[in-house]
Amino acid sequence: MSARPIPAIALAALLISCSDSPPTPAPERDPAADPSYGRTIEQLNSTVRAAREFRRQGKPDDAAALIEKGEPLESQLLAVHHPTLAAMQAASDLDDLYARMLLSNKHYEWARFLFQKNLARWKHWTPASEDTEARLKQAEDAIAECDRGMAK
Repeated sequence: MSARPIPAIALAALLISCSDSPPTPAPERDPAADPSYGRTIEQLNSTVRAAREFRRQGKPDDAAALIEKGEPLESQLLAVHHPTLAAMQAASDLDDLYARMLLSNKHYEWARFLFQKNLARWKHWTPASEDTEARLKQAEDAIAECDRGMAK
């Protein structure tokens, strides 16, 4: 065996190790920082406000249609790695409204499920604030109301 292949292999390894490394990918942009994320929050808030108004006017079918329209928006907002407080509030408002409609129709189990989603959101939200604590208490009270309805 010749002595020449070994230095050639060593030279090739040295050249490979000295070559430019692949470019480091740019850090991923936080989707919650995108302006469209804020517009989606406002769109969901507007949908919830309109649905509440339909419910107040005694038009539950119209309110239900808007709640259904809001569900994909909620999913989009919550799909990011760290949803913003405003997104969580908007999602919570949609779930609360839907749960209250279910509760009024005596669908206690489904209403309880949605109230539990809100309880989990606010129980584990940091940092806690007066608003998040109030939302947590509201969810706890609503769950208790569902439990009383199921016990009847």
